[in-house]
Amino acid sequence: MTDAEWALIEPHLPAAATGPLPRRVRDQFNGVLWRFRTGSGWRDVPERYGPWSTLYSRFNAWAKSGVFQGLMEALIAEAASRGLVGLELVSVDSTVVRAHQESAGLAIAGETLDALEQALTEEKGAPLDQQPPVLRVMHRRPHPVRTPPTRRRIRIVPPHADVARPGQRLPGSDGPAAG
Repeated sequence: MTDAEWALIEPHLPAAATGPLPRRVRDQFNGVLWRFRTGSGWRDVPERYGPWSTLYSRFNAWAKSGVFQGLMEALIAEAASRGLVGLELVSVDSTVVRAHQESAGLAIAGETLDALEQALTEEKGAPLDQQPPVLRVMHRRPHPVRTPPTRRRIRIVPPHADVARPGQRLPGSDGPAAG
């Protein structure tokens, strides 16, 4: 991490009177960054950042107390004050954004559709039928309900083997009590 980057981050990290020296905090923060940048385990963090257990404890404490959330908010505010906020700061991932199963279909009341049509007409300055299509309404047919296939039990029997059915004994067999 460069000195300029550290100057932005340092004021947002907690430092107690009895806590680590400022140089160690920077090393520990760099260690946490190294761990997540490489995707390695905590035990694989190089010793130059400090003991792995200390790094993990520090990360855990910072995460629980909201330090990282506050840091992110402060850095975005700083970027906004410099006029540097853009969509490149936004990261949407399919593992984060999830839609409810009912979001596949959209039901809108008639009054809402009328209000949307009126708003589009006012915004575009032309009636809706003269505008290019922006909303496509699809009617979906219900899918047939599929029933899972039934499972059959298959018994594999060697040819010419004497096999007893459940609850039966083979001739000459004394049963489970025989010893």
